[in-house]
Parts: sequence; C-alpha cells; structure tokens
Amino acid sequence: MALVESDSHIAVTAEAPAPAATLEVKVRGPRPRTTIWEGRSMVYACLSTDALALLAGVIAVGAGLSSVPSASPYPLLLLAPIAGALLLIRGGYAWGIGSSPLDAAWRAAGAVVTAAMTVVVLEAATGTAPHVGAVAVAAAIALTGIVGGRALLSAGRRRARMRGAVVQPALIVGSGAVAHRIARRLLVDPSYGLRPVGLVDAPPRSSDNQPPVMMSSGVAIVGDLCDLRAVAATTGARHVIIAFSGTTRDSELAPLIRDCEQLGLDVSVVPRLFDAINSRSIYQRVGGLPLIGLRPTLRNGAAMRVKRTVDIVCASLGLILGAPLLGALALAVRLDSRGPILYRQRRLGRDGQIFDVLKFRSMRSEPAEAFVPVAGSAPGGVEGDDRRTRVGRLLRRSSLDELPQLINILRGEMSLVGPRPERPEYAIAFARDVNRYDDRLRVRSGLTGWAQVSGLRGQTSIEDRVEWDNYYIEHWSLGLDAKILLRTVAAVFHPGES
Repeated sequence: MALVESDSHIAVTAEAPAPAATLEVKVRGPRPRTTIWEGRSMVYACLSTDALALLAGVIAVGAGLSSVPSASPYPLLLLAPIAGALLLIRGGYAWGIGSSPLDAAWRAAGAVVTAAMTVVVLEAATGTAPHVGAVAVAAAIALTGIVGGRALLSAGRRRARMRGAVVQPALIVGSGAVAHRIARRLLVDPSYGLRPVGLVDAPPRSSDNQPPVMMSSGVAIVGDLCDLRAVAATTGARHVIIAFSGTTRDSELAPLIRDCEQLGLDVSVVPRLFDAINSRSIYQRVGGLPLIGLRPTLRNGAAMRVKRTVDIVCASLGLILGAPLLGALALAVRLDSRGPILYRQRRLGRDGQIFDVLKFRSMRSEPAEAFVPVAGSAPGGVEGDDRRTRVGRLLRRSSLDELPQLINILRGEMSLVGPRPERPEYAIAFARDVNRYDDRLRVRSGLTGWAQVSGLRGQTSIEDRVEWDNYYIEHWSLGLDAKILLRTVAAVFHPGES
C-alpha cells in the first residue's frame, strides 16, 4: 500500500510484504529434562490444576445433591472425565512460541460447557431428574478454577523467563533480514523463553549474485548447515528456528528437520508467504502434498458487524454510566489551567479518512516547539518541552484523557479496539519508510490496541507497532478484542504515557 494525501482523505494503494511470523512444527524425539515451567512438566502441571478444578466443582455440588432425597449425584461424576477428554482432544495442552496455558482458556470454557450439557442430556435420557442448576454451578466452579490455575501458571512461567531462570538456547537457520529480526525480538523479550545462541547458514554459492542480507542483531553466524550437529552440541541448543536463507534451497531443509528430530530438538519454521497466513488458515492436502487454505479478515462480514454493535453499545453505556466521572474530569481540566476542556487533533483512520480525535486537554495552551521523533520511533507521550498540567499528568498516567474518544466511536470514526490512529504528516512519512505501515488502515482505529497493551506506547519502535497492529488485523476475533480490553483495564493501574 501507499498513502496519497488530499485535503480530507488519504488514498491507500499497493501492497507490501508483512513482517515475520513463525509457524511452529513439533517434532518427536528425546526431550531433555526441564523445570516445572517448561516442556512436559508444564503440561503435567496444567493437567493437575485442571483436574483439581473439575473435581472441586463436582465434589462441591455433588455433596449438596446427596442430601436431596430425589436427586442422584452420580451423573454429575461424568462432568470431570468428559471435560478432561474434550480438552485433550481440542488441543487444550498444546502451546507454541508466544502463547501460554491461559491462551487456551477459551478451549477450556468450550469443553466444560459441552461436558455440562452432555451430563444434563444423559440425566434426561436415563430417567434421572435433571438438575440443570446444579450442573451449571459445578461447571462454573470448575471453569473458574481452570482459568485461575492457568493464570497462576502462566504468570509464574513468565516471571521465571523474565529473570532468565528458564530459557532454551535456540539456533536460527538463515542469516537474512528475517533471521536477524527474529534474533533481535528474542533478545529483547525474554518472555518467549528462547535465547538465540547463533545463526546457521550455508556458505554463499559462487552462482549467487547477492550475498545474504546482514543486519545488526548482535547474534553471530556460528556455522553452516553441515555443522548443525556439532553446533547444537557446542551451544547446547534445544530449539531450532528455520528462517529464510539466501544460500539454502528448500529441498536441503527437509533433511535438516530430520536431523533436528534425531537430536531431540524442537523446530519452528517461518513459512513462505507468512504475511498472508493467520489463525484462520486451514490445513489442506492434495494427495500427500500439504496446502494452507487462506482465510483473510472480512472487513464487512457478520463478525465485524457484531464488533460494530459492541462498539456502539459499550460506548453508549460508557458515556451514560461514566457521565459523573466525565463531568468531574472536565471540571478539573477547566479549573486547573486556561484553555478548552477538549483537545482536538487530526488523525488518520480507516481507508485514509481524516478525522478529529478527542481528548481531555492535558497540556498548557501555549505554542509547542517543533518536534521530530527519533529515527525508527513513533511520536507520542511528552514531545519536546513538558507542558503537562497537574491534572494532565494524572490523566496521562491513567489514560483517562482518552475517554472522550467514546464519542469518536459512536460517530463511527473509531472502534474500542484497533490500531491507534496517527497524525497524517507522520503517517505519510511512516508509509514511505516502514514496511506495511499502510495495512493498518484496513480497519477502524482503536481506543486501545494490541500494540499498546504489549508495551508499545509513547515513543517506541514504529516497526514493532506496525508488526503488532497487522498481527491484530490478520488474527482478529471477538475473543482477541475481549483479551485486549481486559489487558487495557489492567494496564490502567500501572504508570505510563498515552
């Protein structure tokens, strides 16, 4: 895509490739021993907490039913094994890079609800008086325990990884831009649980005109493909990420994966056309040839209409129920310093439409000095001189200055969740310099977004923001919106700049 400016609209044209994403491929082989926070130990821990939660729900409600003369607690005993079996079948214990047990909580909800409905049907089919309320209470107790247990395990694993107590050394096959991008991301964010210990790539062929693209990731090339076994042994690698290589044919990578299998290493692969693959992609086959069926985000589909309905309902309720708070904040802004209560700033929205975003004024009404963001960084936060008022500091830290954007949502200019809108002059520059920046304009801008709840607020990397924003668009679902909103509420209690 490209941005072309006009008075009230910026046109969007052309396509650009997306940033890297990894498609995890699990291979079998002997696994080294791990702590409770990794590997099979983490799966067993999650299985144990899930089983305890299911049994707690069954026992708590079954004990009450046993005291009722006409009721039998025995059909309720089926709730735990049915829900457990469904969780296993639906992949409730399979997590990849960048995910956690808590991310599979929605599968747990589906399994528990299905198990509860099955128990009620079995009770009716066997002539036992169905106790829908009792089964529902047991399911609610079990689901609360499952989600709570997974949240504790996920938090514990994240803390262990951030401290460096739990980390897997990883080799990256390739030495191009994608390989270095992955290496930098793993170095910056220990929560992935992988520490790159080197790049592995074949030496350049004499027929190649272009050498591999080299970038400053801080990770060195430690060998070529024929040295994999020796390099893995030397570095202690337990995970291999296969990225693009300018010197290696795809046909040479299949034997490499088999070697990794024999070594007991996990393997992740950056797929070709990764910019088109999302969570809705379908595994297909023609004979023995695997295919990936692509299912892009439907901007005008039924789910998007539901999203718009949720936006309208939530924004309306927020304005009505939050009227006392909004009034108090408006009064505080008025009394604290001279100037208007609301601050309007032109921003770029869906399909290049320009609109005025609304905020409570948090700065003194005086001319601002020219501000130029650091190369590679987005604008935001305190730009230049700190002109925030006393009330403005509080509004910025708590993000309460964004509340008037509920009006933008009602107008259809914004959504509750989506990429944050940018000023047109910056958007034009970023579209020229940053890959896939314009792709963010496929959906409405958001009051909050996936990039913001992932720590990319204020003057942070614009490339990382674009990557997270496009990930959100490609993998959008109502469940992802709910997750972002919950994380936004949690983030309000932590200091930050908006």
